[in-house]
Amino acid sequence: MPWFGAEIDAPMVATRAVQFAASAVTAGLLIFRATVLTRGLGSSKLAGVIDARIRWSAWGALLVTVASGAVWFVLQAASMSGLPLREAVTSDTLSAVLNETQFGLVAQLRAICAVVLAVGLFGARSTSMHRLSLAAALGLVGAIAWTGHAGATTGEAGVWHLAADVLHLWAAAAWIGGLVGLMLVLLALRGDRSPLPMRTDLVRRFSMLGILSVATLIGSGAVNSWILVGSVDGLLHTVYGRLLVIKLVIFAAMLAFAAVNRIWLTPRLASSRAGRAAFALACSTGIELALGLVIFGIVGVLGTQHPAIHFLL
Repeated sequence: MPWFGAEIDAPMVATRAVQFAASAVTAGLLIFRATVLTRGLGSSKLAGVIDARIRWSAWGALLVTVASGAVWFVLQAASMSGLPLREAVTSDTLSAVLNETQFGLVAQLRAICAVVLAVGLFGARSTSMHRLSLAAALGLVGAIAWTGHAGATTGEAGVWHLAADVLHLWAAAAWIGGLVGLMLVLLALRGDRSPLPMRTDLVRRFSMLGILSVATLIGSGAVNSWILVGSVDGLLHTVYGRLLVIKLVIFAAMLAFAAVNRIWLTPRLASSRAGRAAFALACSTGIELALGLVIFGIVGVLGTQHPAIHFLL
């Protein structure tokens, strides 16, 4: 399927996008629980209810991650072998990709992380299990860096590229998964006027997490762009660069919604118009989350394209 003058492998792009989004939501929910929810709710009556919603949502996202990861592995095996999909789904081909390629080794590592994460999620409110599941989720997301362009970059630049990509993935997970967590909190507190200070505190805590995530995304994204694009010409005159521009425009729109949430809506949660402010905040958060999912779709395409700098060397 042609898009922007390039041939797009739609099944691969869709699978990668779902995989990235589901992995990010899984990890982001647990980052949200550790950095925002635990301190924001303390031992309140709502803590158990909201924590259970976070945990079950993480379970759902993990199941999608595992399912899409299996599809991704099969599609990648067909691509690497050069065989049609039906002919590639054999024990010999799949075993060769699993054991003899970097993608296969990363798939094994991520499978281990998924199992450990599942065990950690069974731990309900145990602090040690919370830490175990968070560490596994960070590994599940961070390992994706070795499946893309960063994993193929050699030399010292490869080290910087991998480090930046891991940070980029973690920051994206914290922001996008955190938005899902924030939506769950707002829905749980809907119609209850008693915990207004708590709701305001939780939103402010998430805003601080969002600011840190955005700063990390900008810094790590700059490193990635320097390595993969290299110049303004690469940004404007290649398919990869044009897609990256679209991604940056959507990212800017997300920042605009985040600024509205932080500067205008959050202070109103403690006012007499808290109900309207909470509804507006939920709508704005939903739009912000939708834009983030669109970015994951673009990232799914970018990973299948040759970096812009390859056309300028």
